[in-house]
Amino acid sequence: MAPCGAPACEGRPTAVSGRRTGRPTLEEVAARAGVGRGTVSRVINGSPRVSDRAKEAVGRAIAELGYVPDRAARALAGARTDAVALVVPETEARLFAEPYFLDIIRGVSTELADADTQLLLTLIRSGRERQRFAQYLSAQRVDGVLFVSVHADDPLPDLARELGLPAVLNGRRSAGERVAYVDSDNVGAGRAAVGHLAGRGRRRIATITGPLDMYAARCRLDGYRRGVDAADLPADDRLVALADFTEEGGRHAMRALLERCPDVDGVFAASDVMAAGALGVLRESGRRVPDDVALIGVDDSPVARLMDPPLTSVRQPIEEMGRRMARALLQEITGTSPAPCRTVLPTELVVRAST
Repeated sequence: MAPCGAPACEGRPTAVSGRRTGRPTLEEVAARAGVGRGTVSRVINGSPRVSDRAKEAVGRAIAELGYVPDRAARALAGARTDAVALVVPETEARLFAEPYFLDIIRGVSTELADADTQLLLTLIRSGRERQRFAQYLSAQRVDGVLFVSVHADDPLPDLARELGLPAVLNGRRSAGERVAYVDSDNVGAGRAAVGHLAGRGRRRIATITGPLDMYAARCRLDGYRRGVDAADLPADDRLVALADFTEEGGRHAMRALLERCPDVDGVFAASDVMAAGALGVLRESGRRVPDDVALIGVDDSPVARLMDPPLTSVRQPIEEMGRRMARALLQEITGTSPAPCRTVLPTELVVRAST
């Protein structure tokens, strides 16, 4: 054992309140300083949004406990990695097949290029890859993290937050999301789509949802239901088909809808890609779009413009979302953000021949 007064070796257990523990945690520092864990993270990351009194208390607790994470050491040295990670929990096939992801990446990379910050694209396709990336974050090898296509049970944004790493989400995991985010008005998208179809005289309006463990998909379904109610149409759960934001998912859902409700005359698909799958099934069944069935998607992607007939779609400002995410993350990294980003951008209905 080191003699009294000698500094403890890095990584050795530390005594806290008379008991032996592992490496000191943010929670232990917060408890010793009498502040919240978020305050400790902000102090470590040099945020100006902390009082001098809190800084002094946290600094004293860090010194007493021997808590000096790698990121804190870098911050004290005035150095950064000048790199951020963009995390997409999807396969390569889906990443490059869906215009949504490419537009987000384009927006993010444009904003980061102006700041001379490197973008590290990370695909997470399995639990093992998720665990490996968690270890990567723990090593503090990036200055911040951007998350795209987050599901309700994704633990990585919370891990980044616990590590004191700035993080921004594309979308939200729930209405009570605590991590900074840039989202679009998904409820408004669903309501506008149904209102448009109802205004065209459609009375049996169905929807093809995204995966309901994603908040965006739940919000679009909520918007659909509000639109049905506003148009004074009868609610019918048989007109709701679950899918997964893929073209094949749209095909399966459209087949299920036609089996259950052959008199359907309008469809709101929660993405353009699913609408493309639905269009193929409608043609196979002998139904004409828009004469027999009117069809709407979401995103206003190149897929919508290239379909035959061209697809009516609810436009999301996807590239702008990517730019706003990157801008918010850079502000978190530099400590110039007055508050965590909570941005919801408007959507816009773009009418084409499919309705």
